[in-house]
Amino acid sequence: MRSSRSGADPLDPGRNGFAHRGLHHGDAFLENSFAAFAAALELGAGIECDLRLTADHEVVVFHDRDATRMCGDPMTIEGSTLAKIGRLQVGGRSIPTLESLLALVGGHVPLLLEVKIEGDHWRFGPALVRALGGYRGRFGVMSFDPRLARWLKTNAPAIRRGLVVRDNLSRLKRWFAMQLADPQFLAVDRAALARSWVVRARSRLPVYSWTIATADQRRAALPLADALIWEADGRP
Repeated sequence: MRSSRSGADPLDPGRNGFAHRGLHHGDAFLENSFAAFAAALELGAGIECDLRLTADHEVVVFHDRDATRMCGDPMTIEGSTLAKIGRLQVGGRSIPTLESLLALVGGHVPLLLEVKIEGDHWRFGPALVRALGGYRGRFGVMSFDPRLARWLKTNAPAIRRGLVVRDNLSRLKRWFAMQLADPQFLAVDRAALARSWVVRARSRLPVYSWTIATADQRRAALPLADALIWEADGRP
């Protein structure tokens, strides 16, 4: 995948793009699991994953607000301590912490870390900086919530920050989010890729696209994005 027209992209994952929640498929390689991340590493793909904050300020790799879908337990991530969450399993192993993911990846591929905010962006920022401290690999932090990017710009400007944007976001809300976040990259809903505002933004900063799940979607998105966030038949 070529660099953005705005210049070289520090997070450029190459032609293999970013594996969405790791290279997951079937029960043996569940999303956001150690197995899915190891499979992405073997392919040489960048890794996109989701981060949530526990009640005791620890960062774990998990998409949903609670563990019902993935673990059969209604426990909420934000309402539980890491010790309690550690008793749950995804793919036969404990839910990864951000530190354990970083140790596994070891700088071999770039990471896209999507922060899931539950009204706790003031708590999340310091916990994230602490967890990422000392890591020398390439990574970017992104969220639908522009307040997190603003916090990073003010308090941790060395961390590369991004904004995740849905296609159905109104023009006014999108403008406000862009102004507040002042992102260094965008992760854009694939349905929005051909829109004029995305084309204009791409002249200034890298644009990634999610979630590419079929070969047709890959062919359509390739000319319009700097890297694809893919899963299933959207793989390279």
